[in-house]
Amino acid sequence: MKCSRLLRLVILSFAVAASALLAACNKDAQQPWQLTDISGHMPDLAFRLTDDHGQTVTAADYRGKITLLYFGYTHCPDVCPLTLAHLHVVMQRLGKLADHVRILFVTVDPARDTPAVLHDYVNAFDPRAVGLTGAPADIEALTKRYRAAFTREPGKSDDSYDVSHSSGIYIFDASGKARLLATPADGQDKLTHDLQLLLSSGGAP
Repeated sequence: MKCSRLLRLVILSFAVAASALLAACNKDAQQPWQLTDISGHMPDLAFRLTDDHGQTVTAADYRGKITLLYFGYTHCPDVCPLTLAHLHVVMQRLGKLADHVRILFVTVDPARDTPAVLHDYVNAFDPRAVGLTGAPADIEALTKRYRAAFTREPGKSDDSYDVSHSSGIYIFDASGKARLLATPADGQDKLTHDLQLLLSSGGAP
């Protein structure tokens, strides 16, 4: 009788310990992202475009870096300059770690955003920002790949118009895997926190 009770206590103790260990493991397995985790829900970074130096580049040229992909245009009156200024502050807060991060600014207005225009624009915000342009069909394909959208609004002339566009910031790890999605409304604390976490977890060398 006593042996049976003791055996039950031993089994119960093992069960409690196992439950506690499993709970601890699950807690450790949870990544405390503050942005939206899109791992496994978005395709890898892939493109072939022209950078702001006029050179053909592909996603492979940015392997080894955390990349922040953003679609916008240089004539944008509000969200684009605000977002790039926002990201510049985040890069400053990352300090030396920012050397492992690149902002990829893909224009949705290739008719006006030449490589030279993009170069002056992105470098006014951050030296680690890269302007990318290309054929309209290539840019449209890239936006569709990441479920982004844009449309040219009617303007006063062929050179005076706005482009409505979505404003997601897609974050890829150093191997080009889609990991996080941010919006311009996400605070600098959130972005800095998650980029530091991604960098420290092997997201970059």
